[in-house]
Amino acid sequence: MNLRDFCAWFCRLIARAWISVCRFFPWTRRPMSPQIDEPELQDSGEDGASPGSSRGSRQTRVLTLNDGEHHDSTLYRLEKGWVLQFRLGASLLGRRVTIYVNHPASSSPDPKEFDRHTYHILQWKTDGSAADTSENVRDGVTSSGTDGTAIYAEILLSQAGSFHYYFTHDGSKELSSNGSGFFLVDPELRVGPAGQEEILALDCIQCQTVLAKCLGPFPSWEAKLRVSAESGYNMIHFTPIQKLGGSNSSYSLSDQLALNPIFSAPEKKVSFDDVEALVVKLKEEWKVLSVCDIVLNHSANESTWLRQHPECTYNLCNSPHLRPAYLLDALLAKLSSEIAAGDWASSGVPPNIHTEEHLAALRTVLHGFCLPKVRIPELRMINVPALVAEFSKLASERVAPTPIVISSGDSNTGKPENLKITQDPKFQRLQSTVDMEQALLLFNVYRSDCFDEETRLRRCTAAFRARLEELNRCAWDEGMSHISAAVENVIAHVRYHFVSGDGPKQACVSEKTPLVPRYFKALPKESSVVMTMQEEERLMYSAQASQIMAHNGWVMNDDPLRNFAAPDSDVYLRRELIAWGDSVKLRYGDKPEDCPYLWQHMREYVEQTARIFHGVRLDNCHSTPIPVAEYLLDAARRIRPDLFVVAELFTNSDQKDNIFVNRLGITSLIREAMSAWDPHELGRLVYRYGGEPVGAFNLSMTRPLVPAVAHALFLDVTHDNPSPVQMRSPYDLLPSAALVASASCASGSTRGYDEIVPHHIHVVNEARQYPEWLDDSPTASPQFVNIHSGIIAAKKALNKLHFELGKSAFNQVYVDQVDPDVVAVTRHCPKTHRSVVLIAHCAFSRDGACMRDASRLAPLRVEGTVDRVILEAAVVHKSSKSGGPRFRHYDNFNKDPSWIGGLSEYEVDVQEDIPLSASKFLKEREGSSDGGMTTVDFTQEFQPGSVVAVRVSLHQKVQQSLFQLSELMNAKGQGAKALTAAVAKMKLSDLNRALYRCDQEERDEGWGGGAYNIPNFSPMIYCGLQGFISLLSVIRPNNDLGHPMCGNMRDGNWMIDYVWQRLEKDEGTKELAQWLKEAVTPLKEIPRYLIPCYFDALLTFVYKCLLERSWSLMSSFIVGGSTFVRGLALGSVQCCGLVKSAPLPVLSPRIAPPHPPKHLVLKRRAKGKEGELPEGEQQQQQEEEEEEVEEQACATLSAGLPHFSTGYMRNWGRDTFISLRGLLLLTGRHDDARYHILGYASCLRHGLIPNLLDKGTHARFNCRDAIWWWLYAIRNYVEDVRGGEAILQDVVSRIFPTDDSPPIADPDSSCAVEMRLCDVMQEALNIHFQGLKFRERGAGRKIDAHMSELGFNIEIGVRLETGFVYGGNEHNCGTWMDKMGSSEKAGNRGKPATPRDGSAVELVGLSAAVVRWLSEMNKRGLYPHNGVTRNDANTGKVMFWTFDEWASKIRDNFEKYFWIGDKDEEFGDNINRKLVNRRCIYKDSVGASQPWADYQLRPNFTVAMAVAPELFDVSNAWKALTVADQVLRGPLGMKTLDPSDWAYRGNYDGANDSDDSSVAHGFNYHQGPEWLWPMGFFLRARLIFAKKSGMLEDGTGDLRLQRTASSIRSLLAAHFSEVQTSPWRGLPELTNKDGAFCGGSCRTQAWSNACILEVLYDLKNMESRRHIVLPSPPSHN
Repeated sequence: MNLRDFCAWFCRLIARAWISVCRFFPWTRRPMSPQIDEPELQDSGEDGASPGSSRGSRQTRVLTLNDGEHHDSTLYRLEKGWVLQFRLGASLLGRRVTIYVNHPASSSPDPKEFDRHTYHILQWKTDGSAADTSENVRDGVTSSGTDGTAIYAEILLSQAGSFHYYFTHDGSKELSSNGSGFFLVDPELRVGPAGQEEILALDCIQCQTVLAKCLGPFPSWEAKLRVSAESGYNMIHFTPIQKLGGSNSSYSLSDQLALNPIFSAPEKKVSFDDVEALVVKLKEEWKVLSVCDIVLNHSANESTWLRQHPECTYNLCNSPHLRPAYLLDALLAKLSSEIAAGDWASSGVPPNIHTEEHLAALRTVLHGFCLPKVRIPELRMINVPALVAEFSKLASERVAPTPIVISSGDSNTGKPENLKITQDPKFQRLQSTVDMEQALLLFNVYRSDCFDEETRLRRCTAAFRARLEELNRCAWDEGMSHISAAVENVIAHVRYHFVSGDGPKQACVSEKTPLVPRYFKALPKESSVVMTMQEEERLMYSAQASQIMAHNGWVMNDDPLRNFAAPDSDVYLRRELIAWGDSVKLRYGDKPEDCPYLWQHMREYVEQTARIFHGVRLDNCHSTPIPVAEYLLDAARRIRPDLFVVAELFTNSDQKDNIFVNRLGITSLIREAMSAWDPHELGRLVYRYGGEPVGAFNLSMTRPLVPAVAHALFLDVTHDNPSPVQMRSPYDLLPSAALVASASCASGSTRGYDEIVPHHIHVVNEARQYPEWLDDSPTASPQFVNIHSGIIAAKKALNKLHFELGKSAFNQVYVDQVDPDVVAVTRHCPKTHRSVVLIAHCAFSRDGACMRDASRLAPLRVEGTVDRVILEAAVVHKSSKSGGPRFRHYDNFNKDPSWIGGLSEYEVDVQEDIPLSASKFLKEREGSSDGGMTTVDFTQEFQPGSVVAVRVSLHQKVQQSLFQLSELMNAKGQGAKALTAAVAKMKLSDLNRALYRCDQEERDEGWGGGAYNIPNFSPMIYCGLQGFISLLSVIRPNNDLGHPMCGNMRDGNWMIDYVWQRLEKDEGTKELAQWLKEAVTPLKEIPRYLIPCYFDALLTFVYKCLLERSWSLMSSFIVGGSTFVRGLALGSVQCCGLVKSAPLPVLSPRIAPPHPPKHLVLKRRAKGKEGELPEGEQQQQQEEEEEEVEEQACATLSAGLPHFSTGYMRNWGRDTFISLRGLLLLTGRHDDARYHILGYASCLRHGLIPNLLDKGTHARFNCRDAIWWWLYAIRNYVEDVRGGEAILQDVVSRIFPTDDSPPIADPDSSCAVEMRLCDVMQEALNIHFQGLKFRERGAGRKIDAHMSELGFNIEIGVRLETGFVYGGNEHNCGTWMDKMGSSEKAGNRGKPATPRDGSAVELVGLSAAVVRWLSEMNKRGLYPHNGVTRNDANTGKVMFWTFDEWASKIRDNFEKYFWIGDKDEEFGDNINRKLVNRRCIYKDSVGASQPWADYQLRPNFTVAMAVAPELFDVSNAWKALTVADQVLRGPLGMKTLDPSDWAYRGNYDGANDSDDSSVAHGFNYHQGPEWLWPMGFFLRARLIFAKKSGMLEDGTGDLRLQRTASSIRSLLAAHFSEVQTSPWRGLPELTNKDGAFCGGSCRTQAWSNACILEVLYDLKNMESRRHIVLPSPPSHN
């Protein structure tokens, strides 16, 4: 092969490896994401490269769907041009799933035409193939037979916004979804002139808010906005530019479709087109985008269109439920006027309220004088006399009732308390009512205490009156509770505004500063006469009431998804609203038809805004009805598809935030640094709002879609809040702004912050203009600012830094609290590994703004070198330049009447891009850069108000190491080729060592090793790479760098060296070890914080190669299999390996090729002869020498890990041969299967193969089922392997030539006896037919510490009357249910929990399958024997049965003896009715010494069904399977006993030391816990009999077979999930009740993996033979 061919071959190999790994790791809840996509890590930069960087491929995010999961409050963020891929989760496998999305189809001619109510169906595809049509993908299965783990649907994201998906499946109800969610696609923002636009990344945004009304006349806007551009901002947020209301609030709009007239001059009226032209100029020439508020919740009181359309508001006509609140509001307004006039001073409430005594008096006035006059609760009460009169009249007109008996089912209907008040819809006083017909039924009743009609009517009426009075009392109490709450809220409001020191301390109650704000817009006053309360009440019910409109506001801690003005809310009555008295709340309804004018009017407003601006800010978003905002934003996006949408939410819940973000497509949420109460909290916010941790794991281009935090627009202060100068100190402006700029998200500020304006530029009260930019402006002029004003120079440098960090992908963040006032933020670029460290010395309080001792600060230590100081700046008082103090509080500030100015006595000293030696704040320690670390001390100049940022790069040696690592993992590099070459030489046994091996297996090697133990955590579950990968797969997606595993990697190289050192000791892995040894050398040279991500990348790179090599050595079923198939197939590699203490017996050297593998081992032998020493003296130690010896090296199959891994406990006869087909034959490991068959054959003794192999020479023969599993495995081998019948002629070297002969371990021994395998098989069959009783050799405590003496007696045979094999006794347990009691305390020691003696059902089935097959083989001339013989010792007669006769005998008697029918008349003489517990089942055994045991329902009959279906009546079989499905089937395994059985105990605990004999020491091992391997046979039996039983119904059986296959795939979803998520990457031995975790179970069990793999194989074969589909689903529009 020439170099070009080799490169082409290698690239194809890597591509196949990646596809295979993708299949093996589907993207479900806890995915094990591949670390790298294309491991192309080289980078042209001098600093090396990050692990896993990929170029030239599309980002793909995989969302796994699971049944019943609705992710309405989960945020998934994506970008345009990415692919969103949907895959089926475990709960949907086997179901027919249809996915609907409302994202426009990729082929849509106009992507702007988005309709959120129009969905289209996504087309299913399969891995590595083109799209499948809907007819080719059914039930999660493709026409090619690939299961649901390989199918997906995807969509190319071409449009920004929020989109919804939902899915249905075949089990869903009509018009309901089985799962749903949203995905958010970020807009692409662009700046610059048309044709030369540049993308402005969201994390590069620097936004400054300006109050539009403070921009003054439009001609001056450009000079004012230039301040933002010159300060480094690339986005300007304008408050509304529309006409404002009378309050002049920026957010109270009187006409949404008119421009604010203050922008126009007399000589020229400014239009929206003029504003749009300026916005275009800002974008194209200044590269500044523009965003404007949209106000959707309210409109100014002065809005003329509201007078014409009062239906657009909540007024007293269309919202009569607000009338009680209005009455209270009018009362409070009247009281406010009276207090202002001094009318209540004599009662302790003067106009100048300023003490708690005044508040107490106010409370008394309200409760004692005002509220009793209006009796507000009466608006919800009933007129008792009127209703009583009506009741009396109606009752007297009715026929007198007679006694009746009320049925128990109707007992509640006759209770008087069921009568409730029906609220008067107009809320008129005492006009509520009750249901009179119900009242007559409840109260006009027969009374046994009355003897005439008049008395009865009187008493019925009295009872009715009593109920009405009770209802009124309840209504009054409820109403007064609301009123009391209102009073307390009034008191709280007055306390804050008039009394509290932290409030505005208003001087007195007046018209301008009322007691409380109005909740309703009052009618215009026509005179100075104040209306009485009676007049106010009459007004509520007049036509003018439509002009009495509720004000808008917000409710503290309220549910943002609730409409606080709705009829079910009492917010207005309880005075819980913080009202905005200048605007009224808009009433949209739920859809445009509810209020057409309002929806159309606001749509025009929003569309106009979207035409002008690049984005919108949703004012008061949390109170905006979501359907309204959806409708209007959809309209805006049709105008501007890449609309930037920003909002500020006050939900106090990330989940509720996400609901708004998802429904509205919000791009960024406003976050504020002023919410931090100290520097530590501010640092936490910096970390929370963006970026990954430094040293984060690299993820592939295709990876799971994980929940995200909403993108943040992080502002130092918002325009709604006071200036930080007021709240903190002028010196904190710079460090807080610097920390905001260091965040890996969008940043921003408010105009005035940078100019050190010491007061709030109020959105309502401010009427002055912003200063303009003038480069050479005199500093004393309030009209102008320049680069030297405030902290503008420093802010410009910070904005520049923020932009560069975002653009250059410095997206990893580390925040360090150096000191209570000093915060350091590191921004790291994972590609170049350069870092920027910014340190800010905060001054959150005035006390903190003072000289500090800088020597208290810990030095700055960085890995690498400090290249340059990017920026250092400090806020100082100007007097310090002339010898004055550096820290000084500002003098009285005088506001300029025309211009918004800042403090002029402060300035900022700024230096940019200077060497470290020129820094005033930092000084490098001499010699500190040795060892890769640089130490920098802070100088005394680094005081509060200071900021410094430095650029750090790695040392040249480290950069070279990173480059070497990149080259190693470059798929086209020499390192990858060397790895591939090394791996290509590895056998599956080598791969077992490299990938797996539990602790016991490793220790068995004798090299002193074991599983790697992570301090403060636990040992690894595997010593091989899977142990590390399993743990990293949990750590990696969450970037859990604080995990002890990551800490251990950072602390030292122990783990790194462990990986290769354990492999270099074996010849088969030595070359891989050498490659790893060389690969980790540069890894040790890089900074320790980078070790976890590079170690992960390196291990994953190697791991993928090993997996691909493993699969490449397997069958086409595995190579072309699905994720699930491949995952289970790895169980073969996990469980099958070379273990010194558990070898196979040495096979005959005369077997046909291929011969067993061999390897060289070192063995010690004695030198010379041992001398004799006198008695009592220590024997002289012999000299020893080592020599290399060639030994057989057959891998052996562990029953399960970790409990059955080494020594005599590793190799179990039954486990091996139950597992053999799934793990060795179906995977293509035919040689390993052959060696196991022959190895166990060599041990045959007493007609049995060993239960425990123990090298063969120490085998135990105490099970009677292993022989039948062995024989059945030989059948499978012959049928599944091409030319497999040759094994029957293979030579077997007998370890026990006779039952009584000593073991012969060496096949070359002169005593060796050899036979053909077919003859060994025949010997076993003849012995069974003859029958045999024997006692185990070595019987006693030495071989079994718990067995009773009688338990060592073994019996096997065949019942001549039935042909059933039988054996055992009540003292032993010879089948797989082999738990022997061991608790002296509980009294179960020596007692088998499940003897199952007699004829066990699965053994009858296995024997029938074997003899029927042998009959066929004999007829074909492939098996030399045609039957079995039996000698009668008494008569000497020989009995002979042909295999056909034996099989017929079994078949003829099976149903008769095993079936328990539904009806007694079906029972024959073989059924004991008294022992029947459940019907329509097959007995577990026949002839047990404990007769009731025969009748227990266990899953063993399903084994007989799968291996010998001909024994079963089809109809009976299907009934029995249905019962098993309903009674025994668990999520993963089959219950080992019927839960209704007296002996059922579903939870196994081997450590149970109680005195309960039924569970002590795990006695209930097989008495209910759910074992997985029988599930495989149960599901295979269902497939077999679905077809057979279905044919009885429709002649073909196809429909039932299809449904059964679909059901089975759904059931297997749990197993698929287990294989994915278990750190052992396998299926467990058993679970406890209902699938609960069982701590005593092996976490990966050979037969569990094998039997489920057989089910998948059967499914594949069934589907490939005959693909059956259901009818097409109904169409959906």
